[in-house]
Amino acid sequence: MSADLSQCSDQDLAAFARAHREDAYRELLRRYKTGVYRLIVKQIGDADEAMDLTQETFVSGFSALDRYDGERPFRTWIARIALNKCRDWARRRKVRAFFSRALPLENAHHVASDGPGPDSAATDRRELAKVRGAIDQLPQNLREVLLLRGVDEVSQAESAVILRVSEKTVETRLYRARTRLRELLAGTSASAEG
Repeated sequence: MSADLSQCSDQDLAAFARAHREDAYRELLRRYKTGVYRLIVKQIGDADEAMDLTQETFVSGFSALDRYDGERPFRTWIARIALNKCRDWARRRKVRAFFSRALPLENAHHVASDGPGPDSAATDRRELAKVRGAIDQLPQNLREVLLLRGVDEVSQAESAVILRVSEKTVETRLYRARTRLRELLAGTSASAEG
């Protein structure tokens, strides 16, 4: 039956899933899981956490399938849910980081550094870590646009729908993100970052 569903539209699959057809859920998952995972891992930078958030995204999406508008692409709808999961994760992480820093120093031996290890010999790994660190320093609205447009190659129109902003806002944020990223990588604004 899944072979038949591979030819179905997202709208039809959503209708079948609302009718509790397990194969429709599996087909939607097959179509979009990899893209959602890539989006999340690029947003948060942690592959293990991204797996968990991908699962949470689909659980939330499938439980809210009645709110899916079949006239719009499922990819856009599920990507918006994924970004919301990333935002929630980032807020929780900030709270955990605050409390871990508040611990006495002797109890903080288990807190690992987010930076690359000092024995990292590969130049490309250091460069990748440098770029990832610079991207992480961008404000959330700029980071999201940069990752959607520049890394995931999502169209400007689709990015606007996912982020719920105008296409012009996407264009402006992308320009600002690229400019800020160049500054961060050049080290020109390290002291101005706060």
